[in-house]
Amino acid sequence: MEIMKRTRLSPDERRSQLIELGVSMLSGRPLSQISVDEIADQAGVSRGLLFHYFSSKDEYHLAIVEHISQEMLKSTAPPDGLGPIETLMSTLTAYVDYVFANRTTYVSLLRGTASGDPATRAVFERTRDAMVDRTLAQLPLVGIEPTPLIHLAIRGWIAFCEEATVHWLRDELLSREELIALLTRALPAVALGPDDAAALLAERSTVP
Repeated sequence: MEIMKRTRLSPDERRSQLIELGVSMLSGRPLSQISVDEIADQAGVSRGLLFHYFSSKDEYHLAIVEHISQEMLKSTAPPDGLGPIETLMSTLTAYVDYVFANRTTYVSLLRGTASGDPATRAVFERTRDAMVDRTLAQLPLVGIEPTPLIHLAIRGWIAFCEEATVHWLRDELLSREELIALLTRALPAVALGPDDAAALLAERSTVP
């Protein structure tokens, strides 16, 4: 990576620059191996200046994780004006495409949270909570009221989507479209009764 020339940036711009450098490095190494000294060199700033924006290496790493989580949520925001199944398919398509484009970074962080520090795990849990809330918000549109059972089922479905997509990245035995259809069918199958699931899927006949 080419070392950036020293330029005068606003505090927000400098902080964003340092985070983006960390994100780019994450594509080639685990989070734990991202060195603040190397980041400072690449940004053309001193180590002391980096710690002006982040109180510790852990805080800097956490900022990288939060940036990626927010980027993923933004990239997979549900579109307006579509029915529930179309919205679900659109969101899952955006999710699969985001993970495919950022596979090394995403898999590294997802796998790292299992044994990582509590703060990093908390970021991923908040991201999952946001995804659950998005999904629950669609249910009243088809006359289904969220319940604790449905909430738990959706949490499990999100974990299924993560695992299925990560395994798909390894071999891609299914097409992208087949994976998206699988993830789409799985939600009503685990969260709703058979009648509600069949009715919801019937709304979009192109779901295999």
